[in-house]
Amino acid sequence: MKILYVEDDPTAREYIRRGLTEHGHVVDVAEDGAIGLELALSHSYALIILDVGLPELDGFELLARLREHDTSTPVLFLSARGEVQDRVRGLNLGADDYLPKPFAFAELLARIQAVSRRRLDDPEDFVLRVADLELDLKAHLVRRAGRTLELTAKQFSLLEYLMRNAGQVLSRTMIMEHIWGYSFDTYSNVIDVHIAHLRKKVDRDFSPKLLRTVKGVGYTLRDPDA
Repeated sequence: MKILYVEDDPTAREYIRRGLTEHGHVVDVAEDGAIGLELALSHSYALIILDVGLPELDGFELLARLREHDTSTPVLFLSARGEVQDRVRGLNLGADDYLPKPFAFAELLARIQAVSRRRLDDPEDFVLRVADLELDLKAHLVRRAGRTLELTAKQFSLLEYLMRNAGQVLSRTMIMEHIWGYSFDTYSNVIDVHIAHLRKKVDRDFSPKLLRTVKGVGYTLRDPDA
């Protein structure tokens, strides 16, 4: 999942970023509300986590402006301002959840999962399919021809992105931004390495081959028989 975290405290910002990354999420961070709003409106995120007491633009104002342009991206407040009136204000402005500080990291992960589940209206949305390849978002499992494939967290995220855009050619820049974040080194060969490992797991022992390289453009996952 690609997440934007807006927090002015550098210690808290790095702690949450590192923890979420270790659990397979891609995290962009912003140190004030103005930068957070700019990123939120110019990039696609599965979730935005906001502090309330932000410089430049506080979390409430950021959410209000965001909702003027984007009514669908889930927002979770993570703030030391945990009084009832603050929680009510955040939810009334359009937040999906409000977790006061101090908090347990396990609870934050559970809240993120709960928000994600609520956004999936149809049980079928939990499972992505291309040919005989299946990715189960709820169980965090991947199967091909009924056989379970062991993927790392990054490989799972990469495959999910490819399957959600099945049949489309995704450039290296698009993949880099979505999976590793907008600030990642675009000259790194990390994409090619992960694609190579993913191809071995998804295609090596199966037919037809689904993961294709489009020379000079990028990569695509498609069912050649469709």
